[in-house]
Amino acid sequence: MTTPGEQTADVRAWADDAWRVLSDVPVSLDTAGKRLSRGSGVYAWWAPPTVFPDLPGTPNEHSPSLRLLYLGRATSLRGRILRNHLRRSGSSTLRRTLAGLLVSEGYRTTWTDRVVLTPEDEARLTRWMSAHLSLTWAEDPDPDLVEAELVRRLHPPLNVSGVDPAHVQAAVVAAKEAYNASAAPPSAPVSNRPEA
Repeated sequence: MTTPGEQTADVRAWADDAWRVLSDVPVSLDTAGKRLSRGSGVYAWWAPPTVFPDLPGTPNEHSPSLRLLYLGRATSLRGRILRNHLRRSGSSTLRRTLAGLLVSEGYRTTWTDRVVLTPEDEARLTRWMSAHLSLTWAEDPDPDLVEAELVRRLHPPLNVSGVDPAHVQAAVVAAKEAYNASAAPPSAPVSNRPEA
């Protein structure tokens, strides 16, 4: 039986292993689309400092001109990246955060069962991501524990959940709130029946 101390040490070691892979040279989203596996794991989004220059980020060890923006986990790396992060704001916290931060570029939203980008702006955001972001990933059978440990350690600026409150970026929280407030469900129809 594993003791809590041994499990903590295991998680740290797994996170160290994952970080070594995540710190490799990031690839373009086109290249990632061809290489991503269907296995579970963690992934890291990287950008040059000119993208959101007011936000901090851990530099990439092999590409110091890039810094970490966001860490995530997936039961299927290929599915999470290609079907969610590169297509649908309704199922991607990263896309919603990016759209909120890029509000000055006029991204439009609508209400479905939640706030989502309009179809035209979903495509526009994907083009923006392809032009400005790159990706690394590491397969792991237990990505939840590894992601939590890495987010706790590294404080990626676009992550909010799991980040020490002292390291949460106010601009990111404000962008998420602005995005969520940008569209609302339609008002309930007003009844024409007289009140009893």
